[in-house]
Amino acid sequence: MDEREILADVLRDLAQTLRHHQDLGVTEISLAQAPVVDPQEALRTQEAALQGCPRCKLSTSRTTVVFGSGNPRARLLVVGEGPGEEEDRQGKPFVGRAGQLLTKMLAAVGFDRERDCYIANVVKCRPERNRNPEPDEVAACTPFLMAQVDTLQPAVILALGNFAAQTLLATREGITKLRGRTYEYRSSVLVPTFHPAFLLRNPGQEFKRMAWDDLKLARREYDRFT
Repeated sequence: MDEREILADVLRDLAQTLRHHQDLGVTEISLAQAPVVDPQEALRTQEAALQGCPRCKLSTSRTTVVFGSGNPRARLLVVGEGPGEEEDRQGKPFVGRAGQLLTKMLAAVGFDRERDCYIANVVKCRPERNRNPEPDEVAACTPFLMAQVDTLQPAVILALGNFAAQTLLATREGITKLRGRTYEYRSSVLVPTFHPAFLLRNPGQEFKRMAWDDLKLARREYDRFT
């Protein structure tokens, strides 16, 4: 990559960051050196700002905003699609059957869910009847996910399922084609794999084997950068 390509990448990242700040309501950015912000405090502030969010129609049917949970200093960020019924009730991501499977999947490659991971979703409110999030809903929530990524600065992002992988990678390719390899994402390595809910609906050995390969890949990348 030559210097012009590097500069173009930097400018694209800067433009994206400025758009995210604008979406979060920031109207002025000081050029003075900013103080170091504690990740836990930053995430708490972001979560507070989301309460009562009216940005899309999901706000009319949700019980609560499901912001995220886990270790704010974790080097592994797990990103799913959106809250389900149980998550909407409890206010935490991945607490239903899919969440129980996710906990086991992470543990199988040596990750403790509470100690080693932070878990979030593309959309923070439950779509009615667990339907797929619509494009305007994803667009409304994306700045908040980007703010979480910027705060956490994870070494590895594990993207679960189509919506997480497609949103982060800005592609329409399906998870079956995207999985099995790594992608550069800002300062992180992104590893797409199947959503645990998909694995529950499709319990065959082939999908289980592919998910296992993806988890091992995420573990190798994590160990390489931490």
